[in-house]
Amino acid sequence: MERFIKISPKDNVAVATEATETIPFGHKKALCDIKAGENIIKYGYPIGHATSDIKTGSHIHTQNLKTNLSGVVEYAYRENKTSDLKKPAATFNGYLRKDGKVGIRNEIWIIPTVGCVNKTAELIQKEAQQKYGHLCDGIFCFTHPYGCSQMGEDQIYTQKILAGLVNHPNTGGVLVLGLGCENNNVDVFRPILGTYDQDRVKFLVTQSVQDEIGEAMTIIGGLAGQVSKEKRQPISAEKLIIGFKCGGSDAFSGITANPLCGRITDEITAQGGSAILTEVPEMFGAETILMDRAADAQTFDEIVAMINGFKDYYTAHHQVIYENPSPGNKAGGISTLEEKSLGCIQKGGRAKVNAVLKYGDTCRKRGLNLLTGPGNDIVSCTNMTAAGVHMILFTTGRGTPLGAPVPTIKIASNSGLAARKSNWIDYNAGKILESTNIEESAKELWQLILNVASGIKTKNEEHGYREIAIFKDGVTL
Repeated sequence: MERFIKISPKDNVAVATEATETIPFGHKKALCDIKAGENIIKYGYPIGHATSDIKTGSHIHTQNLKTNLSGVVEYAYRENKTSDLKKPAATFNGYLRKDGKVGIRNEIWIIPTVGCVNKTAELIQKEAQQKYGHLCDGIFCFTHPYGCSQMGEDQIYTQKILAGLVNHPNTGGVLVLGLGCENNNVDVFRPILGTYDQDRVKFLVTQSVQDEIGEAMTIIGGLAGQVSKEKRQPISAEKLIIGFKCGGSDAFSGITANPLCGRITDEITAQGGSAILTEVPEMFGAETILMDRAADAQTFDEIVAMINGFKDYYTAHHQVIYENPSPGNKAGGISTLEEKSLGCIQKGGRAKVNAVLKYGDTCRKRGLNLLTGPGNDIVSCTNMTAAGVHMILFTTGRGTPLGAPVPTIKIASNSGLAARKSNWIDYNAGKILESTNIEESAKELWQLILNVASGIKTKNEEHGYREIAIFKDGVTL
C-alpha cells in the first residue's frame, strides 16, 4: 500500500495512509511548493488557500490552510445534458402495504405527540415487547421533548417529522400516544397525517382513560395480531429509498466510504429507486457540483434556495457559515469546510438531482433527492427516516454507535476502526486502501443492502441503537 494517496491528477496535496514522522495518519502533505495565498487543491477542487509559504513535503493543516468560503454566492444555471444510467432492477423480500408502499421491516411503533408521555410510551413499549414482540419484527417507541410550548413553523417541524414516522412503511402498526392538553394534541395532529389506514394507525389520549397502560396493551395486541399476518414477498429494488449520511468523518471518508456510497447511489437510481442526501451545511463549498447536476432549471433554483436559505439561517443566528469541521474531523485530517463538503458529496455519485425536499417532506420522486436539514447526525437521520428512507448508509471514520429508527448500515472508512469497533460497523470500506477494488466493494455492499432489505439485522438493530431528534428553530413558551 502506498504511504500517500493523490486523489485527483489536479491535486497539489496527498493524504497519508500511515503516519510518518511529520505527517499524521489521514493528514495532507504538499506535493509541490505552494506560495501564501495560492489554493490548496484536493479532489480536484480548492479546499482553501495557504496562509504562508509551504515547502514540498510539508504538513498541511489548520496551521497553514484557511477556507475560501464567505457569505451568499451568486450561481448560474448550466443545462445538464448527461443521460441517466438504466439497469434492470434486483429484487429483495419485503412487505407490500395496502397503499402500495413497501416496507423492509414489519414493526410496531409508538409515537408520542408530546414529551409529557415519553415515560408512559417507554413503559408501554417494554411490556408490549415482552408480550407481543414475537408476532412482529419488534415494538419500539421514539420519544422526543417537543409537541407543546411551540409556535408557528417550529411546531410544524415537529408535526411533519412525527407524521413522517407514523406513515413510514417499515411499520405494520402504529400507536399515536397523546396527553390531551398539548399544542400538538391528537385532534390537531391527526389531519397532518393526510390519508392513512385506520386499521394500521391507532390513537390513545392518556388523559381520557383510567388505565393508559392497559388500554395501550389492548390496542397493541390488536395491531400485533394484524401485523403477524403480513409475509415477505419478492419486491423490485426500484421501490427502495436509501438515505446517505456521514458522521465522525476523517480524511479517508472522502476517499473510501463516501465514494463507495456514491457507487450505491448510482446503482439504486439506475435501477429506478431513490437516494436521499441531506446535511446542507456540509454541501457548502461543493454546492456548485450538485447544482451542475440539476435535472432542470427549476431544480437548480430549488438547490440555490436551499443552500442560501441555510446560509441565511446561520447569519440570522450570528454564526460564521464556514466554522464547521468538528474537533474529531480536524484530528482525522480534515482542515476546512470545503474539504469536508467535497468528501461529503461523494456519497451522491454521478446521478442527476431530480428533486429538492424541504425539512420534513416525504420523498415522492425517483432518483437523487436533496433534503433540506442540518448536518447533526441524529437530526438528519430522523429527517431522512421521516422522508421515507427504508435504510440509511452511514459512513464514519471516527466511529459512532448511533442508529435511526430504520436499519442503519455503518460503513468504516478505515480498517482500524472496523477492527476496533466491530460491534458498531457493518462494512469495512478501509480495505479499498489496501487490496480491494472499489467496484468489488460496491458489489459486496449492494448485496448487503439487499440482505438487510430482506430482513438481515444491522448492528444498530442488534444492539438496540434507535432514537430520534427533531430540528428546533423557535421559542419555547
